[in-house]
Amino acid sequence: MAFQNHRPAAPGWIGGFEQSNPAFAYPHPDLSSLPMQANLTHINLLQRQQGVQWPEFSWQTIKGIPDSRCFQMFSPYISRLGYTNTGKIYSIICPQQGAWIKGFGTLNVEVTVTGNRGWVNEDTREIAADMTVDPKIWFSPDAVQSPLGKFIWDSFRLLSAAWPFPDSKQHAIQLNTYAPGCPEQPIFPLLRGTATDFQSPSFTDHSSEAWSVGNLEVEIGTPKPTTSKFVDDFNDLVMKAFNVASGNMLEPGNTLAWNVWFVAPELVDQDEWAHHAEIWRKSIDVDHRAPTGSGTIARFYDGTPFTVEDALIEEAVQDIVKFITGHLMEARHPMVH
Repeated sequence: MAFQNHRPAAPGWIGGFEQSNPAFAYPHPDLSSLPMQANLTHINLLQRQQGVQWPEFSWQTIKGIPDSRCFQMFSPYISRLGYTNTGKIYSIICPQQGAWIKGFGTLNVEVTVTGNRGWVNEDTREIAADMTVDPKIWFSPDAVQSPLGKFIWDSFRLLSAAWPFPDSKQHAIQLNTYAPGCPEQPIFPLLRGTATDFQSPSFTDHSSEAWSVGNLEVEIGTPKPTTSKFVDDFNDLVMKAFNVASGNMLEPGNTLAWNVWFVAPELVDQDEWAHHAEIWRKSIDVDHRAPTGSGTIARFYDGTPFTVEDALIEEAVQDIVKFITGHLMEARHPMVH
């Protein structure tokens, strides 16, 4: 792919890490000789970064139906890649997004990178990396403070004193993820170029502006179980409501895909990098806006906006209410056997 962006990269590039092992090379980069390193433990080693100005995200709104695929650009610079002057990757920041549910509030979604390994080559504008991620979903303050959210939150505390309500990242609903089609493999690749197993519309093409592009795909699994059946059943209903509102974005078995379009390499401010995720989280929690501006609405290939019937969302929310009220009734009037 020919890129037309001639903005110069920041000075200091040395390179060479890709060439340190022949197995790292394309067409089939094998990074298995590198350990999977924790994502935020080596910030002190970061020297260079590539920001994702155009994070183009896509998924099938009806699993298994190619024509149902939606495309949405997340907020600019929501993701970035950090590495050394020789090209060894040490940190990858992935997206956080809010999904608003009418009459209820916002659910935050963060794809937290838990491990990474790989290389960048600024001379060829290529990348190869492996990642593991931990998607987390939790209620934002506006959801907890809404009348319906407050009722659910208060009721949840009464019914599950031993397990906290998912109103923070620390207590979030967590999902399993893995390489597409390989549920036993939690590691998945970030590779050069755009995704090849589906065609992307022209409004997602940024080759005239970007420095380079990479792509990744990850399959969504089921929520990770807790030690409480009540909490697990509640989490399943929350995920159902989220998927109704988002077009089955996090439905088990669905594959999420990103074409991440990078700007030219820049130098890293290590303190800023360490605080980046927290700044995003607070911004979305407080006013539901990303600090670098909004992305685009979700659209199908022909540009038609994705919409959801209000009645479907209301039904999913009412399922949560019925679940909570049913358990409250049982707690107040236990059956005698």
